Amino acid sequence: MINKPKSQYPAPSQQPSSQQQVSVKRRSARPFADLVGPALADALKARGFATADIIGHWPDIVGARLSAHSLPVKIQWPPRPKGEASDAAPAAATLILRVESAFALEVEMSAGQIIERINAVFGWRCVGKLRLKQGPVDHPAPRERPGIPALPPEASRQLANDLSGIENPALREALERLGRQVRGAPRRTKPVTPT
Repeated sequence: MINKPKSQYPAPSQQPSSQQQVSVKRRSARPFADLVGPALADALKARGFATADIIGHWPDIVGARLSAHSLPVKIQWPPRPKGEASDAAPAAATLILRVESAFALEVEMSAGQIIERINAVFGWRCVGKLRLKQGPVDHPAPRERPGIPALPPEASRQLANDLSGIENPALREALERLGRQVRGAPRRTKPVTPT
């Protein structure tokens, strides 16, 4: 006897009536941030960060100059006193920053303003003081974007001809860049395997 795979659709005799609804899960495109957020949540919680807001907004909080030489490492929350109501606001935390030695004094002098700005991002007094740890700050190097490949003259003419009907110059320019990337990229094909 041959095992047939079970169909995902019910047999005609088992079709749901109009009163019953079949729930169908549909997948659609989702923003990348919605997918990465939950993946980073556990790592951030281990460091005391409830969200990535401080890390993501660090250049906005301290400015471009100081953000290049400092980085939030951890938030230390003080223990709650026993008997305190669970809905009471927690005591302010300590933000631990890694700062390059030459900029430690400047960050220390700006501590009040930095704390004020962090609390403004969160909307409540969550950080009460800063603790500085001096050391090198590793920022990821920006990745270089690959250049747009040059097209052969006939492909360039064909692309210009295809885009000639587009009146919006910004749209035409964007589509031309896309067309150069697509038409100039080497073709990748999957190897055909005999069955």
